[in-house]
Amino acid sequence: MNIRPATESRSRHQGHQGELLRILGVTFGVAVTIGGMIGVGILRTPGTVAAQLGNAWGILAVWVVGGIYSLCGTISVAELATSLPRAGGWYVYARRAFGNYAGFTVGWCDWLSGAAAFAFTITVIGEYAAKLAPDVLTNTRRTGLVLIAPLLFLNWAGLRAGSRFQEWASFLKAIAFLILVLAIFLFSGVSPSDAAEAAAPEPPGPVSAAALLVAVMLALQLVIYAYDGWYSAIYCAEENRDPARSLPRGMVWGVLTVTAVYLLVNLAFLYALPVARLASSTLPAADAAREVFGGRTDQFVTVLALLSLPSLANVQMLTSPRVLFAMSRDGLLPRSTARVNRGGTPAVALLVHALTAAFLVITGTYERLLAITTFLFVLVYGSGFLAILTLRNTEPSLLRPYRVWAYPWTPLVVLIGSFVFLVGVFLSDTANSVYAVALILISSPLYLMMKRRTRTAGS
Repeated sequence: MNIRPATESRSRHQGHQGELLRILGVTFGVAVTIGGMIGVGILRTPGTVAAQLGNAWGILAVWVVGGIYSLCGTISVAELATSLPRAGGWYVYARRAFGNYAGFTVGWCDWLSGAAAFAFTITVIGEYAAKLAPDVLTNTRRTGLVLIAPLLFLNWAGLRAGSRFQEWASFLKAIAFLILVLAIFLFSGVSPSDAAEAAAPEPPGPVSAAALLVAVMLALQLVIYAYDGWYSAIYCAEENRDPARSLPRGMVWGVLTVTAVYLLVNLAFLYALPVARLASSTLPAADAAREVFGGRTDQFVTVLALLSLPSLANVQMLTSPRVLFAMSRDGLLPRSTARVNRGGTPAVALLVHALTAAFLVITGTYERLLAITTFLFVLVYGSGFLAILTLRNTEPSLLRPYRVWAYPWTPLVVLIGSFVFLVGVFLSDTANSVYAVALILISSPLYLMMKRRTRTAGS
């Protein structure tokens, strides 16, 4: 399969019609990784993890393991991203390793998951915004729809505008969480009741080896969800000035930064709250912040969420349209979807993505679709780990500017981890997993239809 590399000699810095711009660097890689990983999950997940394990050291250990898993995934996919520096992410690697149909299926699943996730993020922003102005923002879905427009126009204006917003939004997000951590350590007081609770023994953990294994697996599943998004930079690999050098650096530094933030947040929660109280908390960020801000806790958590979510929404607006763009450029979707405007934006793909998300928000179907696609997103990046192993065998001469550390063990570990995680998702939510399999099967007639349409157009 002859796929033209993105690093060909002709320059794309000039912004000619129909060309992606190669203007991104390490800073964007760090920003898009932070933006794609840190959402509102870290505000809630620590309490659920604590409820599973009941031990402070166990809680910290699973967050460390989650960070290591994400780092292993990052350094694995960096090999693919630097070998095949093209827009489209996991779709590109599946198509190269397994052919057009596999690529189409992975791209279809990836984009569908991204559309559902974007619709969910936009709706949650509307919900948090309504808490600040309940008399004005009475309809969270309508608010979500309104919020799609500025993100659409921002990215329509061009890659420079979208990437600069991402860098600043991710920076503010990281600073906001660090301020929370610092405030908890400096100003949280310990009431007499909390002191007595902290002095009491930690709540009992799992009582048997089998129960402990189940608890650890459930906790890891929650933690891996919280770490999801570590691969966000790969979708824009073609737009990186020097993907061989800056792409791995940006991704690795982004993951290390998020891991540090997550560990600091958990340490702060454990400092402010006894383990038993943390385990019973549905929103530990609010309970920990109450020790510092008192009666203004809800407003603080709302502001923190509103600082976190726009950067996540912008990542979703940047990345998913590039899947549609790549599939269209390769003839697996209508060619019109591959149009790029003078700002370097795949404009038609961006519009399709925004309209699809708007439809999901209006109908409320994103909730069910998001539950269904939870199964798909693990399958999608599992296909990437398998592609690393496959391409090492089928294309040993492929230029690999960056090689994964400790090959083949690193990609094997994350591939096995993905499989275990996939089985866990299937067992814990079988009904939606069956629907997810149905969505995968739907890709077959869609692929055949597009293939037939491409032949007709070419004849």
